[in-house]
Amino acid sequence: MSENLCDGAAVKPVAPRYSVIIPAYNEEAFLPETLRSLREAMAATSEPGEVIVVDNRSTDRTAEVARAGGADRVVHEPVNQISRARNAGARAVDPAVEWLIFLDADTRLPAELLRQALAHLAAGDTCGGGAITVADRPMPGHVERLLATWNAAASWFGMAAGSFVWCRRDAFEGIGGFDEGVYAGEEVWLSRRLRRWGRRRGLAFRVLSDPPIVTSGRKSEWFSGWDFARQLAVLLFCPWATRSKRLCRLWYTRPASPP
Repeated sequence: MSENLCDGAAVKPVAPRYSVIIPAYNEEAFLPETLRSLREAMAATSEPGEVIVVDNRSTDRTAEVARAGGADRVVHEPVNQISRARNAGARAVDPAVEWLIFLDADTRLPAELLRQALAHLAAGDTCGGGAITVADRPMPGHVERLLATWNAAASWFGMAAGSFVWCRRDAFEGIGGFDEGVYAGEEVWLSRRLRRWGRRRGLAFRVLSDPPIVTSGRKSEWFSGWDFARQLAVLLFCPWATRSKRLCRLWYTRPASPP
């Protein structure tokens, strides 16, 4: 970071207290809006932060768009796997950073939600958490029901959705980060380990609800109800399937020409 000059005196830049890590695979279309809304949210809070975009082996202009859109840094993870991308971003954070926020590249973060998460972390009584999720567009009934079921389970059992995960850096590092042995559901395993880490230290794990995190409902346009049902059945009845990229292909497959 460079120094700024004010009245002839060198003023050191403020070190970031938190990092927002955005894993991105071929996200040139969605990333500009994500970064724009993120920067607005960050400007509305009092804590200094940084933005790291992880280009996860993209074949489009993701890295270029990230730099143009205001990312402080762009790092590269050559293995196309969401856990690896998130962990690569965490390894790249500024040494002064105390808190980590993981945000999907197709997700808008409301300023009030960011403020609440940072306030809980600053209070020192919380190890991490997530938020209730809503889509950015109307979705088919079966997808709405699946999302409602997820939100209820997330609130009841204490699970963060992958689109928005926030935690203490020492907690994240203490549990070894995201499990790189899985290709989907990594946020569920991370939430479980964070809760255990926090309980031993008297710290809460919180799923915030007002406002919710706003993520893209694009998959409801890309895939059929049968695709969603089949993927959910695989994950529910064969948890080991999360260790197979082929069996988790809903999260890694896109139409040749997305609508």
